[in-house]
Amino acid sequence: MKFTRNWLFDHLETDRPFAEILDVLPMLGLEVESMVDRAATLAPFIIAEVISTEQHPNADKLRVCMVNTGSGDPIQVVCGAPNARSGMKGVFAPVGAYVPGIDSTLKAGEIRGELSNGMLCSEREMEISDDHDGIIDLDDDAPIGTLFATYAGLDDPMIEIAITPNRADCLGVRGVARDLAAAGYGRLKDIDTSPLEGSFDSPISWQLDLTPAEEHLCPMVSGRTFTGLKNAASPTWMANRLTAIGQRPISALVDITNYVMVDLGRPLHAYDIDKIDGDKLIIRLAKTGESITALNEKTYELDEDMLVIGDATGPDDLAGIMGGERTGVSEATKSMFLEVAIFDQISVATTGRKLNIHSDARFRFERGLDVTSPEWVSGYVARLVMDICGGEASHVVSAGAGAAWQRTIFLATDKVERLTGIKVPKDRQVAILELLGFSVSEANGGWQVGPPPWRGDIDGAADLVEEIGRIYGFDHLPMQHLPREHVVAQPAVNAKQARPLRLRRALAQRGLTEAVTFSFLAEKEAVMFGGGDDCLRLVNPISADLSIMRPSALPNLISAAACNQDRGEADVAMFEIGPVFFGDTPDQQRTAVAGIRHGAMAPREWHGSRRMVDVFDIKADVEAGLRALGVRRDSLQIEEGGPDYFHPGRCGRLLQGRTLMAQFGEIHPSVVSHFGLRNSLVGFEFFLEDVPLPKPRGPARSYLKMSPFQPVSRDFAFVLDGELPASQLLRTIKSAAGSLLSDVQLFDVYQGENVAAGKKSIAVTITLTPEKATLSEVEIESISDAIITAAEKKCGAVLRA
Repeated sequence: MKFTRNWLFDHLETDRPFAEILDVLPMLGLEVESMVDRAATLAPFIIAEVISTEQHPNADKLRVCMVNTGSGDPIQVVCGAPNARSGMKGVFAPVGAYVPGIDSTLKAGEIRGELSNGMLCSEREMEISDDHDGIIDLDDDAPIGTLFATYAGLDDPMIEIAITPNRADCLGVRGVARDLAAAGYGRLKDIDTSPLEGSFDSPISWQLDLTPAEEHLCPMVSGRTFTGLKNAASPTWMANRLTAIGQRPISALVDITNYVMVDLGRPLHAYDIDKIDGDKLIIRLAKTGESITALNEKTYELDEDMLVIGDATGPDDLAGIMGGERTGVSEATKSMFLEVAIFDQISVATTGRKLNIHSDARFRFERGLDVTSPEWVSGYVARLVMDICGGEASHVVSAGAGAAWQRTIFLATDKVERLTGIKVPKDRQVAILELLGFSVSEANGGWQVGPPPWRGDIDGAADLVEEIGRIYGFDHLPMQHLPREHVVAQPAVNAKQARPLRLRRALAQRGLTEAVTFSFLAEKEAVMFGGGDDCLRLVNPISADLSIMRPSALPNLISAAACNQDRGEADVAMFEIGPVFFGDTPDQQRTAVAGIRHGAMAPREWHGSRRMVDVFDIKADVEAGLRALGVRRDSLQIEEGGPDYFHPGRCGRLLQGRTLMAQFGEIHPSVVSHFGLRNSLVGFEFFLEDVPLPKPRGPARSYLKMSPFQPVSRDFAFVLDGELPASQLLRTIKSAAGSLLSDVQLFDVYQGENVAAGKKSIAVTITLTPEKATLSEVEIESISDAIITAAEKKCGAVLRA
């Protein structure tokens, strides 16, 4: 939201310094993003008179000018402007002045052999406009030696403030002034919003072609006709203000609508009556197949959910977003019909997003306007139009019963103190609310407060507390130290809160980068990953591709991998910890931990060690994550299988007893193809809630026990059924070896020659660590025999010859 200092002072009577006002705006919730003072930038530029001009002796297109600046001797300037002449008054920039339009600081020098000590400036060189056909030619009565910024009215600083989505009332200068007045920084000036009686009946009327179920889309619309208009350039003061806030002046009628939008936060639209087909403007829903060409000269295809305004020819205006080119006003417009309407916020936002149109009108309509403005703004605007463009105004024509906005909220007298800790006197609370436009009447133990029609964001007593608190000043919050309940500082987080921190560190140590993605995705991808229920569909999605809550974090990560691949980064390893949704109730939201790897495990190297990721890489990742959460690796069992979006036969599950802890594997080729990935893609996913908290181990860790005796290793190669999981054999070996077993590792799997069909050979190495004495050969053979016997009995495995 941009405005100028003098524009603000049109609504605020104050004697406070401008710097104080800038300081207090952020305290009111209106963050000042920037302040641009063009007078400071243009301070060196003064009004000067060209005393004489002579042809440059060495250049046909240059002239040597003698310039009177009002002080000292005349100054010689070499100028190439075609309109430079003796006796004219223009704008002079002396040596040392910074010229913003050319981003240069002037120096004295010679141009084709003639001295030049400054510059006569065009509007573009001063960044006033794009005009650079000649130097600025001022009126004869322009005072020589005066600062040009002051003379031209460019000494009005521009302020830009950030507006939060709930403060639509401050999308107009008057709303900002109202907040400042309530905070004690002046008085809100009165403006003339009285009705203006027209002199004739409007030849254009409204027709609301909406069913009872659709009437909320346009609760009220008003308008009036103006005839005998002269649509010339807007007045200098209005053009300067619009230019200061970045709006290009077009014509008086267009500029008035833009000015009122910023001045009062009230978008308007002007129609050229001579271009309207028929005597009615019709507000209705569009029909499939219809299209309009908007004022931005782009054509848009419409659907049956879009609210439009049209005439007998068809639709020509996207309600609340942008007018149509066909009926727009031009410099030749003599008769105008002015629209003042209220449109449904959600309808405007939805249409704008579908068509990807961003406009100042849409920005305001989708945040909510004063729903009574069609009733009171007409007279204010009519007087402004006739003052600038002349002509006559008709009687007002309107349609719609209006929106129901009256409501009351009970505010207890101690509510502010209970919620904020700030003690605000009762009379001050009432005064603040009344200055903000609220109606206040006493009730038992408090007040009944009626929000004004421009504050649709006020929904309960807590909102009223916020209004009182920000105006009274959050600097009144009492300073209190937190009580110290323990002599020794306690941990900042408990065991449950620390788990995601440890998990992030563990996965990062594995080389995975944490990603943060949206909690919603496209419906097709949701269905692909087991979701897509109607109860999870968003009512007002920010994009058609983000329309449903996600059932898994994997598709978001895969999509991110595809984006990286398209930008030349095909080797990706990422993880995310975030919510997923299986229904619309709180207990159906879970915290998922998901990770993917795509491409190669390492960059290309001269010795050729580069390899593509596989299932075992992602299995190591998920095991590292579970280990960080306190899950012992030897307590996990692996079984085949997984969801449909994993590759069958190349995926698995990790279980602890009967509890599913995680699932991992290669992503299904159809999913990889859908996202456009070209290399191997693996992933894992588990839910943080499924992993139990480890049991407390007491105040200290157990002592490290190390054996002073030499460990012994033995290798075994077993032939067993090809379908038997290796993990079952390893569990059998651990059980048979007893307490002396310190490690067991699988180091080879073989199928082929010398191994029967349907069988496989698995080779393992075990490490025995004695505790009391070095193991004898008899003891080692006894343990080996026990392992061989258990493997044959429980797994059908025989020692390979």
